[in-house]
Amino acid sequence: MRWSAFLWEAASGRRPGVSNLLLVVAAASGGLVAYADSGSDAAVEQPQLPPRKKVVVLGTGWGGTTFLRNLDSRLYDVQVISPRNYFAFTPLLPSVTSGTVEPRSIVEPIRRVLEKKGGEIKFWEAECFKIDPQSKKIHCRSNVGTSLEGNGEFLVDYDYLVVAVGARTNTFNTPGVVENCHFLKEVEDAQKIRRSVMDCFERASLPFLNEEERKKNLHFVVVGGGPTGVEFAASLHDFVTEDLSKLYPSIQHLVKISLIEAADHILTMFDKRITNFAEDKFGRDGIDVKTGYKVVKVSKDDITMQNPATGDISVPYGMAVWSTGIGTRPFVVEFMKQIGQANRRVLATDEWLRVRECDGVYAIGDCATINQRKVMEDISEIFRVADKDKSGTLTVKEIQDILDDIYVRYPQVQLYLKSKQMNGIADLVRSAKGDAEKESVELNIEEFKKALSLVDSQVKFLPATAQVASQQGQYLARCFNKMKDAEENPEGPIRIRGEGRHRFRPFRYRHLGQFAPLGGEQTAAQLPGDWISIGHSSQWLWYSVYATKQISWRTRMLVVSDWTRRFIFGRDSSCI
Repeated sequence: MRWSAFLWEAASGRRPGVSNLLLVVAAASGGLVAYADSGSDAAVEQPQLPPRKKVVVLGTGWGGTTFLRNLDSRLYDVQVISPRNYFAFTPLLPSVTSGTVEPRSIVEPIRRVLEKKGGEIKFWEAECFKIDPQSKKIHCRSNVGTSLEGNGEFLVDYDYLVVAVGARTNTFNTPGVVENCHFLKEVEDAQKIRRSVMDCFERASLPFLNEEERKKNLHFVVVGGGPTGVEFAASLHDFVTEDLSKLYPSIQHLVKISLIEAADHILTMFDKRITNFAEDKFGRDGIDVKTGYKVVKVSKDDITMQNPATGDISVPYGMAVWSTGIGTRPFVVEFMKQIGQANRRVLATDEWLRVRECDGVYAIGDCATINQRKVMEDISEIFRVADKDKSGTLTVKEIQDILDDIYVRYPQVQLYLKSKQMNGIADLVRSAKGDAEKESVELNIEEFKKALSLVDSQVKFLPATAQVASQQGQYLARCFNKMKDAEENPEGPIRIRGEGRHRFRPFRYRHLGQFAPLGGEQTAAQLPGDWISIGHSSQWLWYSVYATKQISWRTRMLVVSDWTRRFIFGRDSSCI
């Protein structure tokens, strides 16, 4: 009779007194073999994996969400803390104010984003109100529940902290702004503006108001001539002329939109051709552009502004939107005081996005700026590293040997060469010391300083945009994913102060272009390579880019359907 193999294993939890029992019975043509092994009562210990480092992410905006989407969550114990449980596609907020796009079309629940990542990523809907870098703990407060003490506060410790909380609107301490103006930073802001616009029209339609009161209610003021302010003014103008004029025909001629900018022009960060076109178009559309005016006070009924030529001017208004730059959140200000950055506007990081003088803390997005190391601060150390033969002088060849590392560590050198139309380091040396055609030409330390004395003029600060925050989040996630490998195989440039190489290459921002929707299905586009496009074709490029940049197919379909609905049925004017 032929027997088949039989395996039976019983664990100690199932059979008291027996930890492991293995019985194998096998039959062959010639006989029977049996083997049994009974272990002791002690359980066999499995090798313990080292505990994962705890990464805490503050914020679910562009920087934080992009970091989470690209991070390998299997390598870390990841915890996310934010007062909002969703990601918002903020470039479309002006479209929400006019009803072109619905609010829920541009938000993606953050738990859905984390679900797609897999792993055990924790999320808590709360806000951080204090960072303690000495003990590596953050103090949080829940908005939806309370602790045993009833205040909803709790502590979270971290090994690595990623601060990606964005920024708030900067009021420049102008009296009355917080009490009387709308901001446009969050989805809730856009919804409030949309309701306020409709309330102004409904109020102006009441029968007991005279014409002056109706004009006041229908005067919409936008303070700030940057991309957000300009796009909101254009979006509001389209809403009024294409939709509300049909619903309120008796008062539509009383509507006035004013755009106030303290500088001499609007859209100063764009090419002058775009600036001039935008100002001319707004003039044709009837939008009153006031440049060179500084708002000094906002009351319930009037806005007071100053101009060197006219002095103080007060104008009545029905609704005002304040869009004049960014300010630091209060708990970040307190954190900056703790780490010696009290005199700065935002958190200062190095080129690897590490908060200076603070171990294990990173900052990305609008709440931080990269403090690029200057060449002249390290000029003596650069000379020492390049002078391999310790001769006290450098040849062109010795400089070229570390030139790639200098370009990576100090990008302003390459930008300076490009701005001066120089072909390479030889041209730069020539500016300091005659003919440098031969590699044997030597420079002492003073001549080397003279050659590089002007390169730091090309140090630039990055703009506070979604594009910058997204690229920083992607870069930082890549660094975290390769952190262990980079310890053994560093890929960064030579350490000018110290030995060896940096673990990673520094962050480099790659500008992909920018848009300025100007209303009337016309958009200005400024793309790399000095490529400027203005008109209807750029509007369709804007549609395609913003649809592509949505972080999920759900929001992508919702946004496209909203645009299609607007083309067919117009914008919704209900006060919901």
